Amino acid sequence: MVTASRVQLTVLRGRDDECRAVRSLLDGTTNAGGALLLRGEPGSGRTALIGYAHRHAEDRTVLVGSGLAEEATLPYAGLQRLVDPVLHHAADLPDEQRQLLRRALAGESCPADRQLTLSMAVLGLLAAAAHTRPLLATMDDVDRGDPQTAQVLAFVARRLRHLPLAVLLTADVTANLDGIPAHQLRALTEHESTAVLTDRLRRLAERERVDRLPERPAASALAALATTGGGNPQALVDLAEVLSAGQWRGEEPLPDAPPADGALGRAYRARLDRLPPETRRVLLLAALDEDGAPGTLIRAAAAAGTEVEALAPAEVAGLVRVEQGGVTFPQPLVRMMIAASAPLAERRAAHRLLAEVLVAPGQRLRRAMHLAAATAGADPVLAAELEQAAVGGSDGWATASVALRWAAELSDQPQLTAARLLTAARYAWAGGQPDAARLLLDRLRAVCADPVVRARADLLRGELELRCGTASGASVTLLAAAASVDRTDRALALTGLVRAGEAVCFAGDQYRYAEVGRRALALRRPDDPPALEVMGCLVAGVAATLRGDHERAGPALRRAVVLGGRLTGWALTPTALSCAAAAGLLVAVDGAAHRLAGRAVELARERGELSMLSRALELRAVAEYWLGRHEAAAETSRDGLRVARATGQVNCANVHLGMLAVLAAIRADRATSLRRIREIGESPTPGSRPHALAAWALAVLDLVDGRHAEAADRLASLARLGTGRGQVLVQVMATPYLVEAAAHLAHRPAATAALAAFDRWASSTASPLRRALSARCHALLAPRGGAEAERHFQAALRLHPTEAGTVERARTELLFGQELRRSRRPRDARTHLHQAREMFSLLGVECWAEQATTELRAAGESIGPPDLPAARLLTGQQLRIAELVAEGATNREIAARMFLSTRTVDHHLRNVFHRLGIRSRTELARAFTAERHVGLASDR
Repeated sequence: MVTASRVQLTVLRGRDDECRAVRSLLDGTTNAGGALLLRGEPGSGRTALIGYAHRHAEDRTVLVGSGLAEEATLPYAGLQRLVDPVLHHAADLPDEQRQLLRRALAGESCPADRQLTLSMAVLGLLAAAAHTRPLLATMDDVDRGDPQTAQVLAFVARRLRHLPLAVLLTADVTANLDGIPAHQLRALTEHESTAVLTDRLRRLAERERVDRLPERPAASALAALATTGGGNPQALVDLAEVLSAGQWRGEEPLPDAPPADGALGRAYRARLDRLPPETRRVLLLAALDEDGAPGTLIRAAAAAGTEVEALAPAEVAGLVRVEQGGVTFPQPLVRMMIAASAPLAERRAAHRLLAEVLVAPGQRLRRAMHLAAATAGADPVLAAELEQAAVGGSDGWATASVALRWAAELSDQPQLTAARLLTAARYAWAGGQPDAARLLLDRLRAVCADPVVRARADLLRGELELRCGTASGASVTLLAAAASVDRTDRALALTGLVRAGEAVCFAGDQYRYAEVGRRALALRRPDDPPALEVMGCLVAGVAATLRGDHERAGPALRRAVVLGGRLTGWALTPTALSCAAAAGLLVAVDGAAHRLAGRAVELARERGELSMLSRALELRAVAEYWLGRHEAAAETSRDGLRVARATGQVNCANVHLGMLAVLAAIRADRATSLRRIREIGESPTPGSRPHALAAWALAVLDLVDGRHAEAADRLASLARLGTGRGQVLVQVMATPYLVEAAAHLAHRPAATAALAAFDRWASSTASPLRRALSARCHALLAPRGGAEAERHFQAALRLHPTEAGTVERARTELLFGQELRRSRRPRDARTHLHQAREMFSLLGVECWAEQATTELRAAGESIGPPDLPAARLLTGQQLRIAELVAEGATNREIAARMFLSTRTVDHHLRNVFHRLGIRSRTELARAFTAERHVGLASDR
């Protein structure tokens, strides 16, 4: 028995709901009792929550018990240990109950027809013990001990309503005790997992009192460990206990599984030991056969002299699910721990059995990998087989990378080891695993002295830095590596130069692009294949654009676009298509750029090339921005952000965040824009592209609030024209906003210079939108109320693309209406202001619509809410959701019918309410009923 007092509590990450439930249980025992069952996998924190309850028990009497597998065959053994401290209260029981209880706890059996009496005796005993002070009884792992104890405690737990008594039980996820409130412990999120790891590192450093452990672990290491731990707290703690300082810093390979001799490993080994040997053999085969095809396991089990039906005890124990489609593991960690807990000899034997049955042509790589796992020492023949079977990554780039890593370990020649490590690193990067790629490159550096191979490795290292590290350093690495391979592999050297160019532009060092252009020009040949010519034309076009030579830039960039549309066969790659799309954006052929970027996205997804997917999505989002499809651009950027974060591409993620911030600012969505900017954080270097996009977004918000000087200063600082420093291309995109802000200022040199650069670019393109924006900018800088301003505004409206609903056309209408009203021409102004108001309403940009409304009122018009049917105010998807709501469907039903998440449906529904000016589903149903009555709902 324990008398508990409140102490300083240890934080239980990810268990807030369960802690609240425990406190609620304890708080209720003053006047009435209650029970709670906590269910979870081994290591999920059940025992920690029992300890949490003990620490919160305060002045309660605490009875502590736990189910022991060793006593599972001893009836009432667990009950005897639990109630022994209060057994003296048995004197208060009726004679029959007291005698039956003492006999049961002494090891005598209890007849079935006396079970109710015995259960009532235990309830009476605990009630007597709780008479003077409330009582907490806890039984950890109640399902592991003898079933008689579990049965009695479940009986008691259902009958505590009027007693100052709380019962807290824990059990495995498969346990089922009817009538008792239960919580199932979920897996920790990645954020919660990293918090557990960081907490553990801090405690380890305090315990060891040494400086060998880093103060802050590498973010990449935390993310990888969180994945390996599978959201299991004990797995994370066990992993933390065995890591070296280099592993915490991300400099050494991390474990593939929690240690077999850790607390979680011991718990699983104990569970496995209770299974029949035949079951354990088949379970190990299932764990090692990650493909999960039923035929493979059936044949492997037969080769082992058993059958799949031997898994029945493991299924009852909740370790696996055996279904028609194969064997599945409810938790990935279970598979991992089964394999890790098996002795090495048994694992190798199981791998050999699986290799023997994998004989189909499509199983070549899997067979070779099982053989490699069963092999000790060098095996050059198997290494060659692994290398050949993994070529092209048809089984997935991550799998191919593991295969090449094994091939390197089995190689008997250093040059083959280095080549295979390099290929493994390339495959890991293609599969979106930059940390694995870096570690493989580090291993290669230690074993390889060949300068050409090291240069190829540096090209990959530079690309990793460009996407995931320091872009300014990436350009130096890439330029040096490209120079080392330009005589042996022109294609690889040119690819490296393209990446170096990206790096200098990302970092805001455009003045360095001239060197990239000179080196690329020296590598070009008249008979270059299309893929090489695309890259050569892109570099030449960008170099010419950055030095202001649009006459030379235009033909080169257009040639890249044309070639990009003709790529076929081996030349058709996400990299080549992205180069062509980038060229299209620079020469303002937005439709072609969008098609090329979209094809790059499709191809990257088809091939699983996650390393290029985020970049391709970035280009597609920019194309959608210029096409006026801002909602599509935002969705593309959100998709790109998810991919970038999942693949550790922090620089790409920050670009997508910057783009989302700009798009939100243009819609005057301050909260979203600022949230995206905060997500970027302080990591981007001043002058880098994410930094510039964030500044652009803040400037637009300044413009919305009428802080014109602040907006102009922010936008003018994006680049220093004439020096090649800063984000020249971002400033060109933002020039219309810079001019709009400067139009309210007396001193405008920065805006005038930026507009001159914009004009040179726009006039070199065939883009009506760029020329319309140029005309609008000149109208804003022209003398107020004069014919010049009106002429430029009229030209801008003629040049704007005819498709309705573009933000830029609406802004031109608004700005022209403002100009006419302030020139005391209210009648002419109202025409343009009405157009602006309606277009902004259709786009859902309420802030600008309200500004147009304010201008209309100032122009002498009394105006109410826009009289537009729902079919014109809503997008197609919003309209369909609104119709389903009007029919009475719930958000969950709508999500199922439209293949959306409920969160997405909720987001769209909020926008529907906002656009239609209504507040409830009932109002929405009425509105649509009225529209259908007059035949408007079908007017799409």
